[in-house]
Amino acid sequence: MNKQKKRSVLGWDPYLLIPYLILCIIGIVMVYSASADVAMQVGGTARSYLVKQSIFALVGIGIFFLLSRVNLTFWRSKYTLGFLSGLLIVLLVYVRFFGAAVNGARGWVNLGPVSIQPAEVCKFFLTIYLADQFARYENLSRSDYLSKLRKPIILTIVLIGLILSQPDTGGALINASIFLVIIMASRIPWKYGATALVGGVLALLIGLPYVAQLFAKIGGYRAARFVAYLNPFANASGSGTQLVNSYYAISNGGIFGSGIGNSIQKMGYLPESNTDFILAIISEELGLVTVLIILALLATLICRIILLGIRSNNLYETLLCYGTGTFFAVETMFNVGAVCGLLPITGVTLPFISYGGSSMFVLSASLGLVANVERRMRRQKARHRQEVA
Repeated sequence: MNKQKKRSVLGWDPYLLIPYLILCIIGIVMVYSASADVAMQVGGTARSYLVKQSIFALVGIGIFFLLSRVNLTFWRSKYTLGFLSGLLIVLLVYVRFFGAAVNGARGWVNLGPVSIQPAEVCKFFLTIYLADQFARYENLSRSDYLSKLRKPIILTIVLIGLILSQPDTGGALINASIFLVIIMASRIPWKYGATALVGGVLALLIGLPYVAQLFAKIGGYRAARFVAYLNPFANASGSGTQLVNSYYAISNGGIFGSGIGNSIQKMGYLPESNTDFILAIISEELGLVTVLIILALLATLICRIILLGIRSNNLYETLLCYGTGTFFAVETMFNVGAVCGLLPITGVTLPFISYGGSSMFVLSASLGLVANVERRMRRQKARHRQEVA
């Protein structure tokens, strides 16, 4: 009872808020440490990255608190969903042809000092959109399922296809995972869910040659990096350099690390040391122990999100939690797998830790919606207790 009162006074779920804030703080500190060489290459200082990441984190926290209070019906409005879907399609088409190119992929819209990555926003949009659509039609007769759900399925395929065309394989796979999990978790007849799953796999297989052609057109950099995990030492000074130096960083760090700021690999040896491969720098400076703490914090968030989805008696909220949990889990898996050489390098960042505004804002917004769900569930339980009393 005392714990429940304490949580009611705080007004927030500690299993969501505390890991989130700790991860943001770790991210700020490690971006500062990992950005030393990156800053020198662009003629700046590591402190500039510290300031930027601090601003990103503060804005992200503000987004989290804001969305945890905004009524969820706002996100189910056809006007909100229609506006976001139209805006995303326009942005994805724009970046495909005119976006800023980074490492062979066009995925960014430059807005002065800030760059927006539409593929990141798509993860948030697909979660709220698909959760709404599949919850809205949960009581349809079987004959109406295909006609009503044709539109959201087609829109999802279009969005994922546009992301693949950048090419952003990691972003496309994360969005596809959200799509498939929400379909399988919804209450549509199993044969439709199985059909969607098989269709998604077939679409992926059919699309692979197209993606391969895109890789060839952009000079092979991303294709080479994608497959370098098979044998990175075969081309240690070329396509395998990231993974090889990631191994060196992890090996140098050992259990407890060489000390914060003492990384060797961040000094020009490990590309993307403050974004995709920041976990390798953390391992080198703070050791395996800190890496395990970070993974435990992320696991706490993911498990709590999924648990809230299981406990909710509202299908929309359940699907919202499952979609967000999938987003966090797959993104973490892809990043950790790439750093360790267990998965291909796809350019996926580590949630709340890697440098970047788009990722921080979208992750915070998604977590804010989950906090909103938890808050509604807690208030509902409180009303039930009062009625029983």
